[in-house]
Amino acid sequence: METYLYEQFVEVLGKEKISKSESELYRHSRDESSHPYVEPDFVYFPEGVEDIVKVLKIANEHKIPVTPYGAGSGLEGQAIPIHKGISMNFDNMKKIIEFYPEDLMITVEPGITRLQLNEFINKHGLYFPIDPGADASIGGMIANNASGTTAVRYGSMRDQILDLEVVLANGTVIHTGSKAKKSSSGYNLNGIMAGSEGTLGVITKATLKLHGIPEKVLAARCTFNTPGECAEAAQAVLSCGIQVLRMELVDAESIKQVNSYGGYAFPEEHSLFFEFAGTPNIVEEEASVVEELMKDFGCSNWERANTPKDRADLWKARHELAYSYKHIKGKASTGADACVPISKLAEMVVFGRTLLEESGLIGGVFGHVGDGNFHTMVMYDPNDPVEKAKAKYTDDQIAMKAIELGGSCTGEHGVGVGKMKYQLKEHGEAVELMKSIKLLFDPNGILNPGKIFI
Repeated sequence: METYLYEQFVEVLGKEKISKSESELYRHSRDESSHPYVEPDFVYFPEGVEDIVKVLKIANEHKIPVTPYGAGSGLEGQAIPIHKGISMNFDNMKKIIEFYPEDLMITVEPGITRLQLNEFINKHGLYFPIDPGADASIGGMIANNASGTTAVRYGSMRDQILDLEVVLANGTVIHTGSKAKKSSSGYNLNGIMAGSEGTLGVITKATLKLHGIPEKVLAARCTFNTPGECAEAAQAVLSCGIQVLRMELVDAESIKQVNSYGGYAFPEEHSLFFEFAGTPNIVEEEASVVEELMKDFGCSNWERANTPKDRADLWKARHELAYSYKHIKGKASTGADACVPISKLAEMVVFGRTLLEESGLIGGVFGHVGDGNFHTMVMYDPNDPVEKAKAKYTDDQIAMKAIELGGSCTGEHGVGVGKMKYQLKEHGEAVELMKSIKLLFDPNGILNPGKIFI
């Protein structure tokens, strides 16, 4: 960035809100993916919508890239400023703007994380259910249409949004919805913004739906001989109409890995984890029905986690899976994030596990099988071109297979840098329409350029 432009930003925005320190530039050059790091020219810490309007007006005039940065927990490089420019950090925008417990809704700034949000609302008997595992920021979760372990019941972030305040590339401030629970008025701009990865506008406020904390929660787990059997059993649960809160598949290799990492003692076999929530009688009935159903499918090691500690340990282990692989010294990680129709899930899980075994690399298959979304984790030596090629081949084959089966190359991680190459195959001619929408919202291409589309 030219010196005179930087000085203009400093003059308008205030030096105290801008950082060029080595540590901040490095922190904002990366996320949790393995994509190449790129440092921004500087990092900006806005404190409100007015600050964001100011920076976008100048950036748009001079065609300077602006890349929003949440918690940095993304897995596809969405927050990496690959064309440098400005990294916009929302650490100073974490306020709760309005809270309507009687209407089951809340308005927050984008920097607040899901755990901070729940800490505030839990004491009112409410909770925000979307759980991607990481303590991601709400703005980042909306931008990537995050979901996670509870998606089988609550859906994704897109399903939780009532209204967004968004600053467009030229500094115009818009609202995408209202506080009404539903509307047939106009285009669904909430849906367009959710999953747009910061390429269409900068989210400055979000009005979200809240839910009552269930009276009783019960977790359970069981094992099967193959990952395919796990997937078939999970499909049977959904076909029975049981509204599980969570239903997760974890293959035997991943169970071994997390046992070693966290000191757990789970049976090292292909496993299904369940969680049931609701009134006590409904929870007991659903858990009993699923237990009988799983035994009909030949499960072993059915065990309930009735106490809060046992339940917390079970889900703590599930959330530590990715980190249990990533701590392996000398290895880098990559992985697929495919989503397919439920009827194709068993085929996809077996396909993924077979690819891993054929590659000879360390890795696992796990995921949110209740909504057809599963992940692979593949570990490779970044200095070994053969291992790196095998890992890339595994990811590519899973993404292409999912699309061929009528699914998607990404169920929740987003496109970012890593999945741009699959967009034409998945969306066909609709890609050109998406590019036209991008051009309409951001004609100068300053908002998170180089993401989603090639």
